[in-house]
Amino acid sequence: MENSVKKTTKKSASKKAVESEKTPAKKAAKKSTLKVLSVEKKKRILYVASECAPFIATGGLADVAGSLPKALVKNCDMEVSVILPLYSKISDEYRAKMTFVTNFNVSLSWRTLYCGIFKLEKDGVTYYFVDNEYYFKRDAGIYGYYDDGERFAFFSKAVCETIKNLSLFPDVLNVNDWQTALAIIYLRALYSGDSRFNDIRTVFTIHNIEYQGKYSADILGDLFGLPVSVYPTIEFGGGINLMKGAIEMADAVNTVSPTYAEEIKDAFFAHGLESVILRNSFKVRGILNGIDVDGYNPETDKRLFENYSSKDLSGKAVCKENLQKLLHLPVKKNVPIIAVISRLVAHKGVDLIKTVIEEFLSDDVQFVVLGTGDTAYESFFENLHRTYPTKCAAIIEFNGDLSRKIYSGSDIFLMPSKQEPCGLSQMIASRYGTVPIVRETGGLNDSIKAYTGEAGNGFTFHNYNAHDMLYVLRQAVRLYNDKEKFENLVKRCMEVDFSWSVSAGKYAEMYNYVCSFFK
Repeated sequence: MENSVKKTTKKSASKKAVESEKTPAKKAAKKSTLKVLSVEKKKRILYVASECAPFIATGGLADVAGSLPKALVKNCDMEVSVILPLYSKISDEYRAKMTFVTNFNVSLSWRTLYCGIFKLEKDGVTYYFVDNEYYFKRDAGIYGYYDDGERFAFFSKAVCETIKNLSLFPDVLNVNDWQTALAIIYLRALYSGDSRFNDIRTVFTIHNIEYQGKYSADILGDLFGLPVSVYPTIEFGGGINLMKGAIEMADAVNTVSPTYAEEIKDAFFAHGLESVILRNSFKVRGILNGIDVDGYNPETDKRLFENYSSKDLSGKAVCKENLQKLLHLPVKKNVPIIAVISRLVAHKGVDLIKTVIEEFLSDDVQFVVLGTGDTAYESFFENLHRTYPTKCAAIIEFNGDLSRKIYSGSDIFLMPSKQEPCGLSQMIASRYGTVPIVRETGGLNDSIKAYTGEAGNGFTFHNYNAHDMLYVLRQAVRLYNDKEKFENLVKRCMEVDFSWSVSAGKYAEMYNYVCSFFK
């Protein structure tokens, strides 16, 4: 484009061009050129999330919100802003870098509420933080309060007011999960009288369809400040369903993996919304998440006992030896370590592990589990550790530093989820050369393909069955004992591109589509 502009400028500088521009045809051509140039401006994306790494994180959404915007700026030449609540748990390290932008009042039904806006720029992305201490100064975490509906209704309304007060007016507003679903609903229901809002295209991203934002119908006006005319769109099962409303009102809907986009058309996965998904299937697509390959990098990760790469795996052996010492397991370099890093809940497949783990431990293996969850599962693994202290280590806590040491020091990573919209752990394990075993569901199915010798980057099983899982576990251990073949698989795992560059391109494609289709 730059070359064409220069040529036009040079041509216009010549006497002949100046004279010819007086003709109607040349004037029209000049206007046409200017019009084309204006269309080529960067797309403006406003990404709305209830959490975002590195500022505040409880799960996969934060990783996506922290990685995707950077990749869109870097790889897709887009102008991206992220907006999230200013929680009290955001550290002083980041607060010190924020600048105050403005404050204004937000109307939410009969309430008039203070809203402050702070800004921070990082990695080419502009982050906006919505300040209201009544809603976001909480000590016990960022979710799980009796007034979560009101808290995130305020945040969603504040998003729309921030757009207006700061004249942000993006080309695309991308909101995530039920906590921010109301941003789309408010945009279409309360701001349609302003043409600047009508030009905004909307995308709703489903990270987990199980959590939908369900409320009683009688608080439509009192809590959410929505007119009765909106009720048919957000009604489901006699009440309010915010996720359903966002699906119906958004210009495009995406999930975090292609397989999950198909699965949620089925009642087993959709938690009641299968009919809504099927009705809107023409605008639903799946885009597999990526991971931050700079943050998860065994060559530079300072939390590892020693760094390594696919070209030189000697450091991984050091990591394994030191992990065994740290967890008080016998130091045996030829015994495989199988690791689980997970929330200890049923839909993560923990019941499958519980069924066969003692049978598996009769083999010459070591087993490590890190995580927290249901008390029954926590107790089970603690008892397992006491029963098999030389073969099993159970660390019942959330520990980011230890998780890196386990990813790098283990040989095989087990992730047998019943449902998994995307999953990041299998990608992280691959990045650290720990061969994943997964069940073929959701993003696990899209990211890990069964080892065949010449192809594949892990081991998989289809049926949700404990002995099917045990079979592939033993299959992986047999391959582990063939050092040359297993090392080749480790290198293959490490070299799979799970970066955001590919996925960001698919998001950019979706954004461009909604902008062009709904002109």
